[in-house]
Amino acid sequence: MSMMSLMLAAGAAAAGTTPTAIAPEVRTAIEATCLDYVDGQLEGDAKRVARSLHPDLAKRAVIGDTPDERLGLRRMTRDELVELTRQGALKTPKDQWDRSCKVLDVAGNAASVRAETPWFVDFFHMGRFGDRWVIVNALWYPKPK
Repeated sequence: MSMMSLMLAAGAAAAGTTPTAIAPEVRTAIEATCLDYVDGQLEGDAKRVARSLHPDLAKRAVIGDTPDERLGLRRMTRDELVELTRQGALKTPKDQWDRSCKVLDVAGNAASVRAETPWFVDFFHMGRFGDRWVIVNALWYPKPK
């Protein structure tokens, strides 16, 4: 993607345009990061998952009130997620990969994305660092088994 394309896309997003106005190359780059995360987990490819994540990832799931915490959250770091992937925690045969990545909105160097697999739904906040999009925050919902 050229620098001019990035600048035009960032300007359009900053102007408050709707998600339908996201430049195709920006949408493609964001979706590629999402698919690295999703497909990497389904393949058990820890390197692919790692490259989709910011080093200071905040990954959380709502668990409700617990004895230790009101409004409890299950917390996971980038390293924990990469290790679970390495262990094959969500490895799934490719014929069962019912998955999707949908870019919800982009504003400058920030994006909101919804990912879904047979195992989970994730809502991401992604950031663009140079020409690279990475997942900075993830709030996820584990689907009932």
